[in-house]
Amino acid sequence: MLYGAVHGLTAAHARRIRRAMQTIDLNLDGFTDLPAGKIANIATCLQMFAIPETHQPRAAPPGFSLQPLAGSNLARYRALFRAVGEPWLWFSRLCWDDARLAATLDDPDVEAFALSGPNGDAGILEFDFRVPGDVELAFFGLVPDAVGSGLGRYLMAEAVTRAFARGPRRFWVHTCTLDHPAALPFYRKAGFVPWKRQIEVADDPRLCGIASPQAAPHIPLIAAADER
Repeated sequence: MLYGAVHGLTAAHARRIRRAMQTIDLNLDGFTDLPAGKIANIATCLQMFAIPETHQPRAAPPGFSLQPLAGSNLARYRALFRAVGEPWLWFSRLCWDDARLAATLDDPDVEAFALSGPNGDAGILEFDFRVPGDVELAFFGLVPDAVGSGLGRYLMAEAVTRAFARGPRRFWVHTCTLDHPAALPFYRKAGFVPWKRQIEVADDPRLCGIASPQAAPHIPLIAAADER
């Protein structure tokens, strides 16, 4: 499902924003202004090199199971990705066409799962094994109604077990300042250790028809410069 123009910003206007000012000078000792229509966040990358001593495998809660998501499950994957991620402005996979998404989900070095329960899909778990020696926890999260239920602890225990079953050198993940405020502490408690920060700048997906204009209300929409 795509969403139309927001605050007078048409799809053509959004394309012009993307073409304009693709690079800007970054002030490493102060503030840097972004063009209107852009969002920015700070990502923290975390890693672990072995299963933590505190790791405890967990059985799936009654009524729940991990179900693989393949290229034949695009509608289900997108619905789950949106349900989990839209409150936090996840948008990367929503930009992909069917062919690209199906090819990724069918890649033997990518594994995606839906945490399915009595009321439908409650969480997403996705691994990327394509870099030799590394396992990236590409996507991890729960739908809003499942947050705080304890399902996250089960899902993380399963993530660690499955990641290291392939014998990688490293298991890593990144979270960012747009994400749930409990995400970073949760990953650290699971045994991940921060090792670097990154700055991500992107078009606001709410302004170019990818995400609902009501998504992530805690992140203000700035469609045009408003200097007063």
